[in-house]
Amino acid sequence: MKKRKLGRQGLEVSALGLGCMGMSWGYGEPNDAESLEVLHRAFDLGIRFWDTAEIYGPFTNEELLGRALKSKPRDQVVVATKFAWTFSADGERASLDSSPAHIKRTIEDSLKRLKTDYIDLYYQHRLDPKTPIEDTVGAMSDLVKAGKVRYIGLSEVGPATIRRAHKVHPLSVVQSEYSLWERGVEESVLPTLRELGIGFVPYSPMGRGLLTGTIRSASDLQEGDSRLNHPRFQGENLRANLELVDRVKKIAESNGCTPTQVALTWLLKQGEDIVPIPGTKRVKYLEENARAASLELPASAWSELDEYLNRFRPAGTRYPEAAMKLIDTSDET
Repeated sequence: MKKRKLGRQGLEVSALGLGCMGMSWGYGEPNDAESLEVLHRAFDLGIRFWDTAEIYGPFTNEELLGRALKSKPRDQVVVATKFAWTFSADGERASLDSSPAHIKRTIEDSLKRLKTDYIDLYYQHRLDPKTPIEDTVGAMSDLVKAGKVRYIGLSEVGPATIRRAHKVHPLSVVQSEYSLWERGVEESVLPTLRELGIGFVPYSPMGRGLLTGTIRSASDLQEGDSRLNHPRFQGENLRANLELVDRVKKIAESNGCTPTQVALTWLLKQGEDIVPIPGTKRVKYLEENARAASLELPASAWSELDEYLNRFRPAGTRYPEAAMKLIDTSDET
C-alpha cells in the first residue's frame, strides 16, 4: 500500500490505517482471536498504522496489539496510542488528567501493555481543562527527547489549542472525527493544520459504521453497543441520516464498488495529508477497506456526491451531551 507523510517531522504511514478500538470496546462483544486475525492480515496488506488508546477496554486493546506486535518486525508497524484519563480501582473512567506527572506514569503503562520500548505516535486523547496545553505538550516533548515517543499529536482540539501546542513542540498529527456525515473540521481545523504543516487522521471515517449501509435501525446493533446512546443513531435522526447512506449506496452500485469504499476514497481525495483509520473486527471488511486505497471513480460520481453534500446536514449531535462537552472547539482570537 502507498504511504503518506503526516507532518513535517518525518512520520510516514500507510495511506489507510486501522482503528482498533472496536476490537475491544464500544461495538459489541470482543473476540480476540478474530481481532488478531485482522491485525495479522492488516500487516500483510500493508496497513501498518495501528491506532489504539489506554481507554479502549480500558487497557485491553493495547494488550491485544502487544500480542500482535510480538510476531512482527517492530520498525514496520507505526503504533499510535493515547492518554488523558484516570481510572477507578474497577477500571471505570474517572477524570481527565494531562499533568506532566500523570503523563510520565501513563507512558510506562502503555509501553508495558504494548510490549515495546517506544510509541511511534503519542496523542493527548481529550483536552484537560485543568492543565495548560503548554505543560502537557512540554511533558510529551520530554518523552520524545527520552526516546520513548517518536512523534506527538492531539485529538479533538480547536485551532487556538493547536497553535499554542505547536509552539511548544511540533505536532505531527491532529486526530478528529471526519467523514461524509461529519465535516466540521473543514471550517477552521483543516486550514490551521495545513498552514502549520500538521497531518490529519480522521477517525470514524465510515460514520461509526452507518455509511457501510448495513445499519438501518437500532435493532441492527448488539446489546451494549455504544452507538445506541448516540443521537445520530436514534429515532427520527437515524431515519434522516439514512438519506445520505442511500445516496452513497446508489453511487457505489452505479460504479461497481461498496458504500464503504466510496466513503473512504472520498476522504483520501480530500488531501495527501489525510490518513483515515477505519476500524473493523472482520478480515473481509478489512480487505474491502484496503481496496479503497486504489479505487478510481469517474469525476461525475464525485460531482454528484459533492453536490448532495452541499445540501446535507446530519441530524443529531455526533456524541451524547456529556461527551460533546469534552471536545475542544477553541478558535483563533
